[in-house]
Formats: sequence, structure tokens, C-alpha cells
Amino acid sequence: MLMGGGVLITGTDTGVGKTFVACGLAALLRDRGYRVGVMKPAETGCLERDGELLPQDAVRLKEVSGCREPIEKICPYRLRDALAPSVAAERADLKIDVDRLMTVYDEIDSTHDVTLVEGAGGLMVPLLPSFTYADLARVLKLPLIVVAANQLGVINHLLLTLEHASCKGLRTLGYVLNQTSCEISLAAETNREALLHLTGVPCLAELPFVAAPESGLPPDLFAQRFDLRFIEFVIKRR
Repeated sequence: MLMGGGVLITGTDTGVGKTFVACGLAALLRDRGYRVGVMKPAETGCLERDGELLPQDAVRLKEVSGCREPIEKICPYRLRDALAPSVAAERADLKIDVDRLMTVYDEIDSTHDVTLVEGAGGLMVPLLPSFTYADLARVLKLPLIVVAANQLGVINHLLLTLEHASCKGLRTLGYVLNQTSCEISLAAETNREALLHLTGVPCLAELPFVAAPESGLPPDLFAQRFDLRFIEFVIKRR
């Protein structure tokens, strides 16, 4: 199977802006002329519409990326309960099939220049009782982009995530500090500088607060703030 042309976008926690970053990156890469594939292996907390569960994050990824794959392929598992995918699947009497996820990823990735895979929560969130997103990144051979809320506590949360990724043998392309509040704290003003002395993993972007994150940042503004060199290296390596 052709693998390795994708990136897993994970986070230090839930609600840190993974979808916001994934959508912004997808739009930027599309604007640069790349064929962008997207995938959300499992989305929880889906609302029901017309008798079906709607994966809102996956729909946004599809729209901004221009990916023509059906939503059923982009998001193979759509779950009602806002829980870890393994728990939500168990409550729905479903079992997430890793082989199916690998096959779907391969099909999407084989027809695109790069495939952005958005996780759920953090790197240690389970897809199966004993299989996490870190394990998925390992079997799909995906490097990581880690999204972190730029606030008090992010230094510890981010360094723990980076350390675990390293222990799992995963490569981290970089991290994104995302401002999730309109109030900029002293911690938010100093986190980036502090992290420079604590990790060799690069900061790919420091993003401002956006009141309506579903609208995203315009590609030109995102381009001004996002270091694409590490992403384009993955693309050109194919």
C-alpha cells in the first residue's frame, strides 16, 4: 500500500482547535495547488439529521479541502455520544475496524498529494480499548502536527504529548499554538519563548483568536502565520 503522504493532526486535549487548524491548513494547501485529501477516522458527538448522524467536522474538512471523496469514506465511523471513540462505539454496539481505516486511508491518499487526518481529543485517545490514535499514526506511518491551546498549562501538556510521541517512535513535524480565548494572558504571551528552550520540535504557527472558528482564517492570512516547509517536505518526498 502507498502510505506516508499524510499527516495526523492531533491535539493536547479536546477543544484546542484541531478542526480549525486542519481546515486552515487544507485551504492553504489547496490554494497552493495541491490535491488535498482529508479523513476523520471517527467523529463522536454527531447530531442526527434526516435520520442519519452528521459528522460536522468531517463535512467542514471536505468543503474547505475540495476533497471529492464521499463523506462516508472521509469519516467511516460517525457516533452519537460525545465520548472517546472506543467508548462511543461500544455504546452504539459497534467495533471500529483498524484494517478498514487503513484501507480507506490508502484509497484517499493514493489519489491526493497529501492527506490530512484529524484525530479526536489527544494522542492517547482510544479508537479501540487498547488501540489509540498514536497507534493509528504508527500503522499508517503518519508524522504529527500537534495543536495546543495557547494558555496557562500548555507547556506541560504539550511536552507530555511530544514525549509520548517520541516514545512511540512517531515523528512530530511541529506544533501549533492556538489562541482559544479573546483574552490574551501573560502565559499566552510567553509560552512560545519558553518552549523554545524546552524542545527541539519547531513551532509551525502561533494563531490568533477567531470568534467564529468555523469560518476559518483566509488562506493568505493563514499563510503569513503558518510555516509550510515541513508539510511540503512530506509532499515532495512522495
